[in-house]
Amino acid sequence: MNALQIPAFNAAMNGTATVLICAGFACAKLRRTRAHRALMLSAAAFSALFLIGYVTYHAMRRGMHTPFGGTGAIRTVYFAMLVSHIALAIAIAYLVPRTFLLALQGDYERHKAWARRVFPLWLYVSVTGVLVYFFLYRWWPA
Repeated sequence: MNALQIPAFNAAMNGTATVLICAGFACAKLRRTRAHRALMLSAAAFSALFLIGYVTYHAMRRGMHTPFGGTGAIRTVYFAMLVSHIALAIAIAYLVPRTFLLALQGDYERHKAWARRVFPLWLYVSVTGVLVYFFLYRWWPA
């Protein structure tokens, strides 16, 4: 895989994580604990694959950024989304493993309390990760 293929790979990893996060949430609501656990662990694995791809891409490009080609209001929308995406991605790098740890330790009440807050953040980061790809590489490439 060359550097130009990695952004599409990353978007696919984020998209897959999004679907798994949603399915895992549905299983939790249905009290299908084993399915919930498997889906959320799978979502974490796909998120980790994204992170590996992201770091690899930026290492191969030696820190060069990808310019956004949109202008006007869409430029403001893109950068607002990007800033919130980056800030929350940094936060979930701690929050998701912490939430998982609580479940793996059997502290289900605290896990549920954390998950109520972490789930929407993780979902937002996954969805906006895919949107960033489309904004940069498909809809408004520079």
